[in-house]
Amino acid sequence: MSRYSREDFDHPVKDYDFSAMEDVSSLIDQMSEAGGFTATKLAFARDILRDSISKVGPEGILNWISFPACLCATGTRGFFLEALKRRSYNVVVTTCGTLDHDIARTFRDYFHGDFSLDDIALGEQGLNRLGNVIVPNECYGEILENIVLPWLSEIEEERMLLNPDNPWLGFGSVELCWALGDRIQDESSLLYWIAKNRIPVVIPGITDGSIGAQIFMHRQKSPNFMIDVLADEQILSDLTWTAEESHALMVGGGISKHHVIWWNQYRGGLDSAVSITTAPEYDGSLSGARLREAISWGKLRPEASQVVVEGDASVLLPLLGGDLFSP
Repeated sequence: MSRYSREDFDHPVKDYDFSAMEDVSSLIDQMSEAGGFTATKLAFARDILRDSISKVGPEGILNWISFPACLCATGTRGFFLEALKRRSYNVVVTTCGTLDHDIARTFRDYFHGDFSLDDIALGEQGLNRLGNVIVPNECYGEILENIVLPWLSEIEEERMLLNPDNPWLGFGSVELCWALGDRIQDESSLLYWIAKNRIPVVIPGITDGSIGAQIFMHRQKSPNFMIDVLADEQILSDLTWTAEESHALMVGGGISKHHVIWWNQYRGGLDSAVSITTAPEYDGSLSGARLREAISWGKLRPEASQVVVEGDASVLLPLLGGDLFSP
């Protein structure tokens, strides 16, 4: 017997009406009616995210966001900035490079480049290429070393005063981000808002980036300095075990995405999820794994609203932000 009947498909495809398109929200509304493959998914993602953001506030409601650092080297950092400024998300998982780019861009500019530039010639001029973004040495490693190393000395002094016997107990990436953010007086910084709103930001690969290198360099002169990575895991454990609902927006994949779904398996899975990725699933990578795969592991509930939107997050997130964060 067939699983389908003609009556199951009664929602007609409609053409875009540009004369009736007033803003990004109305564009995405029309996407849901027009179809066109990814457009339908984007509209559904918007609906899921709108619902999850509306629930943030009461204790026991988790709204996770995970993303890779590369987007913070671009203007897409503005999406995350607005999301955290508004407290639309109350748990963040990202990579070390997010700290690198956020601090560097707070004090220096990055510049437009091109994917086809000569990388040998760039290297000879001290210009680093990240896709089509150009990052001069003085705008990245040099500025981070000059700024972060003195901060780490200050943070160590504070920790020693707080707990002379065991200053590093509980000092994971969450506390590190708050300590760094407390030293930034610039509202264009993610870390500023993370610290101001005391949003837990977990960076499982804290040593994999320039900030990790600064931490290592500081430890050369202060051998007792350490990051308590298990303190971060305790925070995530406490949050997930007591959560009444748990929702997530996962941009890209890798360790950040995995950390979100990993911890949510302990509560029976996420209640809703949106994934944005350019990765294919046929190579078995987590970055490309579709959300339905997470159901088999108990990381996403079978009844959860969920969608994978295939595409470049630097295009899709501004569209979503134009709707979700509109006045």
